[in-house]
Amino acid sequence: MTYRRTPALFAVSTISCLALTGCFSSASSASGPATGRDSDDRVSIAMLQPPRSGLTPLSDDAFKLSRWSTAETLVVLDELGEAQPALATEWEQTAPTEWTFTIRDGVSFHDGTPLTAEDVARSLAAAAKASPTPRILDGVDLTAAATEEMTVTVTTAVADPLVPQRMSSPQLSILAARAYEGDAVDPVGTGTGPFVLTAIDGTSGATLNRNEDYWGASAAAAGIDVQFVPDGTARAAALRTGTADVVEAIPVSQVAQIDEDLVFEVPMPRTNTLYLNTESGPFKDPAVRAAAREAIDRATIVSNVYEGRADAAEGLLGPALPWASALRDDDYQAILAERAEPAAISGARISLGTFTDRAELPEVAVQLEQQLEAAGFIVEQDVREYQFIEADALDGAFDAFILSRATVLDSGDPVAYMYSDFACEGSFNISQFCDPVVDEALRRAAALPAGAERREAIIAAEAEILSRDAAIPMLHERVIQGETAGVEGAARDPRERTLVTGDTRVKQ
Repeated sequence: MTYRRTPALFAVSTISCLALTGCFSSASSASGPATGRDSDDRVSIAMLQPPRSGLTPLSDDAFKLSRWSTAETLVVLDELGEAQPALATEWEQTAPTEWTFTIRDGVSFHDGTPLTAEDVARSLAAAAKASPTPRILDGVDLTAAATEEMTVTVTTAVADPLVPQRMSSPQLSILAARAYEGDAVDPVGTGTGPFVLTAIDGTSGATLNRNEDYWGASAAAAGIDVQFVPDGTARAAALRTGTADVVEAIPVSQVAQIDEDLVFEVPMPRTNTLYLNTESGPFKDPAVRAAAREAIDRATIVSNVYEGRADAAEGLLGPALPWASALRDDDYQAILAERAEPAAISGARISLGTFTDRAELPEVAVQLEQQLEAAGFIVEQDVREYQFIEADALDGAFDAFILSRATVLDSGDPVAYMYSDFACEGSFNISQFCDPVVDEALRRAAALPAGAERREAIIAAEAEILSRDAAIPMLHERVIQGETAGVEGAARDPRERTLVTGDTRVKQ
């Protein structure tokens, strides 16, 4: 497989806030005016979570670096999850286990050194050898070598049709050589993006300035000032008072107090799902599982718990994957028609587990208890912190378990999630589910290259899973993003990889 197209310019960035309002600096040094741009103002951001690993790209902190448009990857993903050029201009599958990437010419790191294939190979090798392994490489044996000055060959132990998509993960960001000189990977001043990370203030904030030597179009804003604000009420107040220009993850409970013109809802690839234990207990019977499925009123949960700011689930995959709904055709419905008929329930006792770490889930459990008991079940709830309940859930200690589950992992593809949760050998199989038909559907989807045929196979696998009622998708979550009046060009990204881009500015 060969990918070639006219290179597009990609600049992505994000900023997180966890501080109180009034902590945003408007005096951070800027790099100077950008040629051809009509704004020299800075963008202030309030983010949900502070760095957990010193902003190393080998951890989940990598997503902050990409949301701030300071660190870049070989490729980026489009709306369909297909790979598009970034630091690589083209790629080709040269053997079943080999992919060759051509590196973009004329790119410099923020420290002034030129981007070469050796730099790319170094960054990928560091990720492959990291402990813990970045999520995108979990279970993937990958090596990278510079084969020419601007060509890198990526080799995997087994054939992997998603190698280009994997290269889009922020955890595989390409940094300058000096980023790797210490014990930890240092992203300060070592990226390639339209903004230069110049300072990190522990878990309080970060400062970025415009990259005047960016390989693409110069950024509209002079820089970015980030504050980390874990308290949701404080983040909402920062938006209301205008002390932050862009605000991450506004709590549903705060939205009513904010001008609706400043609030934007972004569908997330995250589904709130009820997993049913198919191995033991009442839900071992498909007819009892069907009764639970029929008892659930999704619209009531969306209205009462999420105040209407979520989407009732039609399947495992929600509106954050815009292609999914259109593929649920007559063949899909025919598979669902094979589901068991609901049993009449009278006093079946079930245990229902969930966790407190996501504030809405205990409320969802209350709604579900009412709905299931109306259908004849007797429900006993067990609600704990996630760290204290995960092992029991995975061991099948509950008859039913409520989980808010990311359905698209770092490759932008849902097959890994489906395999993990519903394959016989899946590592996150809370339903204790095993079915050879589902396993075969998942194997077929996993073997196909990215594209229309793979998407059709994914939806076919979804239908097979749902036809057995191993899990009942209830709703698809949204994230609520705030932007003050005058903000233009902020990204509203379901995958949460981009936020402030080279086009983002605050219009005066």
